[in-house]
Amino acid sequence: MRLAINVDHVASLREARGEVEPDPVAAAQICELAGAEAIVCHLREDRRHINDRDLRLLRETVKTKLDLEMAATEEIIRIAIETLPELVTLVPERRQELTTEGGLDVAAHKHYLGDVVKEFQRNEIEVSLFVDPVARQIEAASALGAEMVEIHTGAYARARTSREVATTLDEIQRAAHLAAGLGLRVNAGHGLNYVNIKPIRQISEIEEVSIGHAIIARAVFSGLENAVREMVALVR
Repeated sequence: MRLAINVDHVASLREARGEVEPDPVAAAQICELAGAEAIVCHLREDRRHINDRDLRLLRETVKTKLDLEMAATEEIIRIAIETLPELVTLVPERRQELTTEGGLDVAAHKHYLGDVVKEFQRNEIEVSLFVDPVARQIEAASALGAEMVEIHTGAYARARTSREVATTLDEIQRAAHLAAGLGLRVNAGHGLNYVNIKPIRQISEIEEVSIGHAIIARAVFSGLENAVREMVALVR
């Protein structure tokens, strides 16, 4: 299992004061040196954290893999094609949300998303669809020809009782197995931390996890390099 680190929260801290520090580009370099195998950033339509400058410099400096999370809007599609990340992850996006709240409804928008997937593939950019662990959505992602799905682990991360944890973990396991059986590569992310990552690690179909908030939060106390190395050890 590989660890991809989302640096959005570094940019959020910068934007809280409207300053130039901390720099998510510098954070990405530290993450890679500490063992991260991919860097994730989300260029939102309202540019609330990552901005165009960040994306440009990340593309110039990331040496592992750059995963651009994005809504499938005309403007962001154009920017993504100009930037050429190795991977784009298509996610739903609402202006008022604090963070991405659920998976993409691939089945309901398959005609439009199918065209978007083909456009990226023509430009040699791989496509991942961020979906809830629901068979209908994973089957739709496969039908569109996407290379991979990222399973939304938010419900699992929010689970509080042992029954809820077991139920949501089972849903993720079933979804990962289905996706792999359909020929999709499988990533997972949202709400994962230093404790709940351990059961996820046991799901053999999941190749990569995307984690941001938990690592940046721990870095406040232990430093970014230490926080990344600790998570890399847990994931591996």
